[in-house]
Amino acid sequence: MSEWQGFGFSPERTKHYFTVYIPGGSKADDEVIVTENFEWYDMPTPRESLSLGESNKDLKVILKRHKWNEIADECRAEFNRRLIRHGVPNGKWPKSGAVTVDRNLGKELVLLCWAVEECDPNEIPNAVKNWLGLSPEERWWLFTMTNAATGQATKGRNRGWRKAVRYALTENPIADSVIRKRNSDFELTLFSDSGSRFR
Repeated sequence: MSEWQGFGFSPERTKHYFTVYIPGGSKADDEVIVTENFEWYDMPTPRESLSLGESNKDLKVILKRHKWNEIADECRAEFNRRLIRHGVPNGKWPKSGAVTVDRNLGKELVLLCWAVEECDPNEIPNAVKNWLGLSPEERWWLFTMTNAATGQATKGRNRGWRKAVRYALTENPIADSVIRKRNSDFELTLFSDSGSRFR
Protein backbone atom coordinates (compact mmCIF):
# COMPACT_ATOMS: atom_id res chain seq x y z
CA MET A 1 0.00 0.00 0.00
CA SER A 2 1.24 3.52 -0.79
CA GLU A 3 2.65 5.55 2.07
CA TRP A 4 0.36 8.43 1.09
CA GLN A 5 -3.42 8.46 1.38
CA GLY A 6 -6.01 11.02 0.35
CA PHE A 7 -4.50 14.49 0.32
CA GLY A 8 -0.99 14.10 1.72
CA PHE A 9 -1.82 11.97 4.76
CA SER A 10 0.76 9.40 5.84
CA PRO A 11 -0.11 7.25 8.87
CA GLU A 12 3.59 6.40 9.12
CA ARG A 13 4.46 10.04 9.76
CA THR A 14 1.62 11.26 11.95
CA LYS A 15 -1.63 10.11 13.55
CA HIS A 16 -3.14 13.61 13.31
CA TYR A 17 -5.29 14.10 10.22
CA PHE A 18 -8.72 15.20 9.00
CA THR A 19 -11.41 13.12 7.32
CA VAL A 20 -13.92 14.44 4.80
CA TYR A 21 -17.10 12.38 4.45
CA ILE A 22 -18.93 12.94 1.17
CA PRO A 23 -22.49 11.61 0.95
CA GLY A 24 -23.61 9.25 -1.79
CA GLY A 25 -26.55 11.40 -2.84
CA SER A 26 -26.42 14.59 -4.86
CA LYS A 27 -29.25 16.54 -3.23
CA ALA A 28 -28.43 20.10 -2.23
CA ASP A 29 -29.41 19.35 1.37
CA ASP A 30 -27.06 16.35 1.66
CA GLU A 31 -24.27 17.11 4.10
CA VAL A 32 -20.50 16.84 3.86
CA ILE A 33 -18.90 16.19 7.25
CA VAL A 34 -15.33 17.01 8.30
CA THR A 35 -13.70 15.59 11.43
CA GLU A 36 -10.31 16.12 13.02
CA ASN A 37 -8.69 12.90 14.18
CA PHE A 38 -5.78 12.06 16.48
CA GLU A 39 -5.67 8.27 16.14
CA TRP A 40 -5.40 6.03 13.10
CA TYR A 41 -7.03 2.58 12.93
CA ASP A 42 -6.13 1.49 9.37
CA MET A 43 -9.16 3.31 7.94
CA PRO A 44 -11.39 6.28 8.76
CA THR A 45 -14.28 5.80 11.16
CA PRO A 46 -17.40 4.87 9.14
CA ARG A 47 -19.72 7.81 8.58
CA GLU A 48 -22.66 5.98 10.13
CA SER A 49 -20.69 5.62 13.37
CA LEU A 50 -20.12 9.35 13.77
CA SER A 51 -21.89 11.28 16.49
CA LEU A 52 -23.17 14.55 15.01
CA GLY A 53 -23.95 16.22 18.33
CA GLU A 54 -22.14 18.75 20.50
CA SER A 55 -20.46 16.00 22.51
CA ASN A 56 -18.26 15.07 19.53
CA LYS A 57 -15.33 17.46 19.92
CA ASP A 58 -13.65 16.08 16.78
CA LEU A 59 -16.59 17.14 14.60
CA LYS A 60 -15.52 20.35 12.84
CA VAL A 61 -17.93 21.05 10.00
CA ILE A 62 -21.29 19.92 8.67
CA LEU A 63 -21.63 21.61 5.28
CA LYS A 64 -24.49 21.47 2.79
CA ARG A 65 -23.56 19.60 -0.37
CA HIS A 66 -24.33 22.52 -2.69
CA LYS A 67 -21.84 24.70 -0.81
CA TRP A 68 -19.24 21.94 -0.81
CA ASN A 69 -19.62 21.67 -4.58
CA GLU A 70 -18.71 25.37 -4.87
CA ILE A 71 -15.39 25.01 -3.02
CA ALA A 72 -14.27 21.42 -3.68
CA ASP A 73 -12.49 21.97 -7.01
CA GLU A 74 -10.56 25.03 -5.82
CA CYS A 75 -9.43 23.20 -2.68
CA ARG A 76 -8.35 20.17 -4.66
CA ALA A 77 -6.34 22.32 -7.08
CA GLU A 78 -4.70 24.33 -4.28
CA PHE A 79 -3.73 21.25 -2.29
CA ASN A 80 -2.48 19.28 -5.30
CA ARG A 81 -0.36 22.20 -6.48
CA ARG A 82 1.51 22.00 -3.19
CA LEU A 83 1.61 18.21 -2.94
CA ILE A 84 3.13 17.91 -6.41
CA ARG A 85 5.98 20.22 -5.37
CA HIS A 86 6.89 17.66 -2.69
CA GLY A 87 6.59 14.63 -4.94
CA VAL A 88 3.46 13.49 -3.11
CA PRO A 89 0.68 11.92 -5.21
CA ASN A 90 -2.35 14.01 -6.12
CA GLY A 91 -5.46 13.69 -4.01
CA LYS A 92 -9.03 13.64 -5.26
CA TRP A 93 -12.46 13.91 -3.73
CA PRO A 94 -14.45 10.71 -4.18
CA LYS A 95 -17.98 10.85 -5.54
CA SER A 96 -18.95 9.42 -2.17
CA GLY A 97 -17.15 8.05 0.84
CA ALA A 98 -14.36 9.16 3.17
CA VAL A 99 -11.03 10.74 2.25
CA THR A 100 -8.15 11.58 4.60
CA VAL A 101 -6.41 14.96 4.52
CA ASP A 102 -3.03 16.01 5.93
CA ARG A 103 -3.41 17.81 9.24
CA ASN A 104 -2.33 21.23 7.94
CA LEU A 105 -4.26 21.02 4.68
CA GLY A 106 -7.23 19.91 6.76
CA LYS A 107 -6.99 23.05 8.91
CA GLU A 108 -7.08 25.15 5.75
CA LEU A 109 -10.05 23.25 4.37
CA VAL A 110 -12.02 23.61 7.60
CA LEU A 111 -11.29 27.33 7.70
CA LEU A 112 -12.85 27.79 4.26
CA CYS A 113 -15.81 25.59 5.20
CA TRP A 114 -16.40 27.72 8.29
CA ALA A 115 -16.38 30.83 6.11
CA VAL A 116 -19.07 29.53 3.76
CA GLU A 117 -21.27 27.41 6.06
CA GLU A 118 -23.65 30.31 6.88
CA CYS A 119 -22.95 32.71 4.02
CA ASP A 120 -25.14 33.59 1.07
CA PRO A 121 -24.18 31.22 -1.79
CA ASN A 122 -23.43 34.26 -3.96
CA GLU A 123 -20.60 35.18 -1.57
CA ILE A 124 -18.78 31.85 -1.90
CA PRO A 125 -16.56 33.00 -4.82
CA ASN A 126 -15.40 35.92 -2.63
CA ALA A 127 -14.56 33.51 0.19
CA VAL A 128 -12.56 31.27 -2.12
CA LYS A 129 -10.60 34.21 -3.55
CA ASN A 130 -9.78 35.62 -0.14
CA TRP A 131 -8.82 32.16 1.14
CA LEU A 132 -6.49 31.67 -1.83
CA GLY A 133 -4.97 35.06 -1.07
CA LEU A 134 -3.90 33.96 2.42
CA SER A 135 -0.60 32.19 3.00
CA PRO A 136 -0.79 28.69 4.52
CA GLU A 137 0.58 30.12 7.78
CA GLU A 138 -2.19 32.72 7.88
CA ARG A 139 -4.80 30.02 7.31
CA TRP A 140 -3.29 27.86 10.06
CA TRP A 141 -3.29 30.78 12.49
CA LEU A 142 -6.91 31.65 11.74
CA PHE A 143 -7.91 28.01 12.15
CA THR A 144 -6.10 27.76 15.49
CA MET A 145 -7.74 30.89 16.91
CA THR A 146 -11.19 29.94 15.65
CA ASN A 147 -10.87 26.31 16.69
CA ALA A 148 -9.91 27.26 20.26
CA ALA A 149 -13.03 29.38 20.71
CA THR A 150 -15.73 27.94 18.45
CA GLY A 151 -14.28 24.85 16.79
CA GLN A 152 -17.07 22.33 17.33
CA ALA A 153 -19.29 21.90 14.27
CA THR A 154 -22.68 22.55 15.87
CA LYS A 155 -21.86 24.28 19.14
CA GLY A 156 -19.65 26.94 17.55
CA ARG A 157 -21.65 27.53 14.39
CA ASN A 158 -22.29 31.18 13.51
CA ARG A 159 -20.71 32.45 16.74
CA GLY A 160 -17.65 34.46 17.71
CA TRP A 161 -14.59 33.66 15.61
CA ARG A 162 -16.64 31.56 13.19
CA LYS A 163 -18.81 34.54 12.38
CA ALA A 164 -15.74 36.79 12.11
CA VAL A 165 -14.08 34.37 9.68
CA ARG A 166 -17.21 34.42 7.54
CA TYR A 167 -17.19 38.21 7.26
CA ALA A 168 -13.42 38.36 6.77
CA LEU A 169 -13.43 35.94 3.86
CA THR A 170 -16.72 36.72 2.13
CA GLU A 171 -16.30 40.49 1.81
CA ASN A 172 -13.91 42.55 -0.31
CA PRO A 173 -12.33 39.87 -2.53
CA ILE A 174 -8.71 40.45 -3.43
CA ALA A 175 -7.59 40.73 -7.05
CA ASP A 176 -6.50 37.68 -9.04
CA SER A 177 -3.11 39.32 -9.64
CA VAL A 178 -2.51 39.43 -5.87
CA ILE A 179 -3.35 35.72 -5.56
CA ARG A 180 -0.92 34.83 -8.38
CA LYS A 181 1.85 36.91 -6.83
CA ARG A 182 1.35 35.45 -3.35
CA ASN A 183 1.36 31.89 -4.71
CA SER A 184 4.66 32.47 -6.48
CA ASP A 185 6.22 34.15 -3.42
CA PHE A 186 5.67 31.31 -0.95
CA GLU A 187 8.31 28.61 -0.90
CA LEU A 188 6.76 25.21 -0.33
CA THR A 189 8.56 23.22 2.33
CA LEU A 190 7.94 19.80 3.82
CA PHE A 191 8.93 19.34 7.46
CA SER A 192 8.94 15.55 7.71
CA ASP A 193 10.51 15.48 11.18
CA SER A 194 7.28 16.69 12.77
CA GLY A 195 4.85 15.03 10.42
CA SER A 196 3.90 16.20 6.95
CA ARG A 197 3.52 19.92 6.83
CA PHE A 198 2.75 21.38 3.44
CA ARG A 199 3.36 25.05 2.86
